[in-house]
Amino acid sequence: MLKTILKGFTAFSLSLLMAFPLTTQAADDGAKVVYHVDFKDPTRYSATLTSINNILNFYDSELMEADVHLVFVGYGLRFTTDDNLKGTPYEADKALLDRRAELKGRLDALINVRGVKVELCDKTRDEVGLPQSNVYKGIEFTPSGVAKIAILQSEGYAYLKVQ
Repeated sequence: MLKTILKGFTAFSLSLLMAFPLTTQAADDGAKVVYHVDFKDPTRYSATLTSINNILNFYDSELMEADVHLVFVGYGLRFTTDDNLKGTPYEADKALLDRRAELKGRLDALINVRGVKVELCDKTRDEVGLPQSNVYKGIEFTPSGVAKIAILQSEGYAYLKVQ
């Protein structure tokens, strides 16, 4: 009698395990992340680029597909052009000028080697009269950076902003 009960319990437990897998399906679906840059500090921006590279390395090690976006708004404009934006609130300072080439190279690698999708708020760009042709190659324009971020979040993208 006890043997029959144990067999029934084992069969029931196995059926539950098959009905409710212990692992999640997130890895199969890939990883979706949007980074937000609206600040002017080059060190903080450098930390953002490092974070993006680190998360991509992790996804690669887990054999996960990664869909990473980087959206620039406001002061983030400073990191998308070699223009010094003189006379604007976003004008390049010594800290940015000292690191501009390095930061530009790292962003270029994320775009062209790692496949990161980069968007610049066209409202911010237009506000200061910066021609689109002065923005780094590989950066797309979005009518509203904050709207782009909100749309991506509604599509299941995790929101990250380095503090």
